[in-house]
Amino acid sequence: MRRPDGDLLSRLDREQNVWLCTLRADGSPHLTPVWFVYRPDSVWFCVGERTVKVRNLARDPRVSLALEDGLAPAVAEGSARPHTGDCPEEIVAAFLGKYDWDIRKPLEIGGFGVLYEVPVTRWLLAGAA
Repeated sequence: MRRPDGDLLSRLDREQNVWLCTLRADGSPHLTPVWFVYRPDSVWFCVGERTVKVRNLARDPRVSLALEDGLAPAVAEGSARPHTGDCPEEIVAAFLGKYDWDIRKPLEIGGFGVLYEVPVTRWLLAGAA
């Protein structure tokens, strides 16, 4: 697997959103921006338990993730794994540091958060078209 270089690693640390693509029951894509943190070889995100994303991921965990900058595209693929009841302290701290958000607390909308880990199986584009 091709790994992110220094420039892409820097973007993964500083960029606020990643576009998450999940699959609806009929196979059509559902695309939404989410907050995320990146740790070696995995993207982590947390979304409300009552969201379309969670329902989609329960059916089919395959996802694509893309950073927002179309001039320097970065797209990753993998399968999302929920972490229910176990929020690794390093990931909690990473979300606190990046967003000032404690992912263990209830969300204003969408109920409690569900934390997902996506081990990246493939980088389609890694910062260059």
